[in-house]
Amino acid sequence: MSGTLVLDCDGLSKVVLRDRMAMARLAQARVDGLRVVASAATLVEARDPRMNQARFDWAASRLVIEPVTRELARSASKLLAENRWHGHQRAMDAIVAATALAAPSPRILLTSDPQDLGLLCGPGVRVVKT
Repeated sequence: MSGTLVLDCDGLSKVVLRDRMAMARLAQARVDGLRVVASAATLVEARDPRMNQARFDWAASRLVIEPVTRELARSASKLLAENRWHGHQRAMDAIVAATALAAPSPRILLTSDPQDLGLLCGPGVRVVKT
């Protein structure tokens, strides 16, 4: 496989809900030979008690779940510092961005927040709105 599609919270939630566009992107990524990944932290952020647990588990089983390692946390922290940002919402964005930046190229990030994640990722990641 070459390349990576990274899902943020909204991207994962839309896969759980079997959103037509999200499912089409997932299918195309597989056809293109992309790994489809999400951060382990994204699983926590995306979990909603109103979601069907079986659907959530099914969606997560179709992804490569990347751990939040010490190195990744440091990278995320550095991204925040470079942008002079802080806070829990920004922290999640930074973890997702660091996950994308650590993934094999070409890298695509599916997100509901392309502006902030685009700033964090820079030109090394193609950021696409969900």
